[in-house]
Amino acid sequence: MTALTEFQRLEAQGSWRETPDARLREVIVSVGEATLTLMDPKSDRPLSHWSLPAVARLNPGRLPALYTPHAGAADETVEIDDPLMIEAIERVQRAIASHRAVPGRLRGMLMALGVLAMLGGLVLWLPDALIRHAARIAPPAQARTIGLAVLSDLERSAGMVCRRTSGQQVLNWISPGLLGSDALVQVVPGPLNGARRLPGDLYVLGADLLTATPGPEASAGHLIAASMAETGRETTLNALRHAGLMASLRLMTLGTLPRAAMEGYGEAPLTEEAPRPDLAALPPAFAERGLSTEPYARSLDPTGATVLPLIEADPIRAGAAPARLLTDEQWLALQQICAG
Repeated sequence: MTALTEFQRLEAQGSWRETPDARLREVIVSVGEATLTLMDPKSDRPLSHWSLPAVARLNPGRLPALYTPHAGAADETVEIDDPLMIEAIERVQRAIASHRAVPGRLRGMLMALGVLAMLGGLVLWLPDALIRHAARIAPPAQARTIGLAVLSDLERSAGMVCRRTSGQQVLNWISPGLLGSDALVQVVPGPLNGARRLPGDLYVLGADLLTATPGPEASAGHLIAASMAETGRETTLNALRHAGLMASLRLMTLGTLPRAAMEGYGEAPLTEEAPRPDLAALPPAFAERGLSTEPYARSLDPTGATVLPLIEADPIRAGAAPARLLTDEQWLALQQICAG
């Protein structure tokens, strides 16, 4: 430090009292790198070493300056009237204090940066955490409301939900055995490249799947695959992530979504490939319902080349008893669900 270099080995006369009862004794006061040394002027023998950072002045602003080794006890003192020595002691003390304060400031800066990093992480983490919480606590009726909002947005591009009563009755009759008692299956005129699962156990089929296959098995397979590709909570979470934080907070507090919360989200099934479950998990699920995997597989790839494992694992080929999903009349009614 510049201050230490400038005053190193500076000496001056002083009067030292070792104890309160001792007489004053003339000494040579010498400034070292971080110490104040009191020496016998005759023999140059050190009498006392004081740590400069701890040295305290007992009479600030008065002369001669009176110093003690540390502020806690004034038993040992030295009087100095040399202005240069007094300035040296004070400047060296300030330099040492400033040098020691740097790590403290550095710690303060590091702590501040740490707090800012934590706040930044909280800002990034908290919105998604709240959205995930909203999806987790949404009751079935609320999840169904979200699903219907997604379906409403989908209708803008895929056409209005087909509502011919006879066809919807067939869907309502077949859905519990395929998807569970709470499932609701709807059909839209536009192509969907399969079936889609929406929040609230709501499923959507494209009418093209009904008219392009010889029987209901392919459509049933797509519904089963959609139910296995995503859980109900995942579909709700994905929808709420699209809606955003404020919409999710409103859902948690008021139980409703803003009117435009799902705008644009329902169109995704028209441009994106339907999520697929692990193919190895499908044959057991099909076998449980007495369904062949081949109609579903052929609807994905008519050549069968890319879905050969699914065809070879067909539970019906392995001897399982096939289920008759629908009568001819029911299948015809389902195919005509969009006829008006």
